[in-house]
Amino acid sequence: MEKKSFNGVLLDEHMLLNLSEFSRAGAHHTEWIVELVAEGILEPEGNAPDDWLFSTEGLSRAQKAMRLQQDLHINMAGIALALQLMDQLANLQAQLRQN
Repeated sequence: MEKKSFNGVLLDEHMLLNLSEFSRAGAHHTEWIVELVAEGILEPEGNAPDDWLFSTEGLSRAQKAMRLQQDLHINMAGIALALQLMDQLANLQAQLRQN
């Protein structure tokens, strides 16, 4: 039986990551992350890239964005729209579960 090993980073759900840490944790180029911020897909705390702090929830959002781009070849504007619609759908589903 073949053994597989995985590398990963264990993150606290309340942890904040600077741009460099966020890039390493998600295996994304910083330039791509800057594009996500410019498009409004990610909303870090701080005013400039050197000051940005990202929540670990943003990693999940960045991963979704990456999959949309790689699998469906969607541009940044399309990714922003798709993620917005996915968020709305999740909110509606949560409301339905509460009722």
